[in-house]
Amino acid sequence: MLRSFEEDLDKLRTRLIRMGSIVEEQAEFAFRALLEGNTVLAQLVIERDEKVDALDLKIDAQCQRIFALHQPVASDLRLLLAALKINNELERIGDMALDIARIALDVPQTRQLAEMVGLERMTKATFTMLKSALDAFINADADLAKHLLPLDNTVDSLEREIIERLTELMEKDPSWIRPAVRLILVVRALERMSDHATNIAENVIFLIEARLIRHRQLEELSGSPPRQQP
Repeated sequence: MLRSFEEDLDKLRTRLIRMGSIVEEQAEFAFRALLEGNTVLAQLVIERDEKVDALDLKIDAQCQRIFALHQPVASDLRLLLAALKINNELERIGDMALDIARIALDVPQTRQLAEMVGLERMTKATFTMLKSALDAFINADADLAKHLLPLDNTVDSLEREIIERLTELMEKDPSWIRPAVRLILVVRALERMSDHATNIAENVIFLIEARLIRHRQLEELSGSPPRQQP
């Protein structure tokens, strides 16, 4: 029974790492599709979304199975609780990558507009947060999870800056309204992605240090200034 339990936990870790790898790539491809006008990558993100959803369901089902069969405690229980939450965060990030890919296909002008407002800075910061959060989980690195938090402030600041710039462009030239509105949706999605990466980091710390930590506490631990309210 013990061996079966350990095998189930190992399989769960493996599936969650695989889920993280796929979602990380989905985000990368979606960002490139938008910034490069790469319709092949956009279509690939759309086609692979079903794989993300299927893996999400498998991980949830596997967690429920382990709960039912083994009644885990202590660190094993923390792993299951963290796995359920991280899996949910990854699935949501995957959904946002899908939305961005669809916008890249639907409104080609967003590429030019994204370059005009410097969107690449925000995609890079968001992707760094996601990658760092996943690396923290894979390597059981609580310090990395804590120190990715200052980037969330950067993403929030870029969101405000880019939306302000897009608003100015729409006011000056109504022909930009349609692509600008779509790009605002992208900017909102990027900000939410960074929030989900933050949530993953919180769960990594819970898993490793056995304590629940929220955003403000993480900012104190990472030495970053408190986030400004919009």
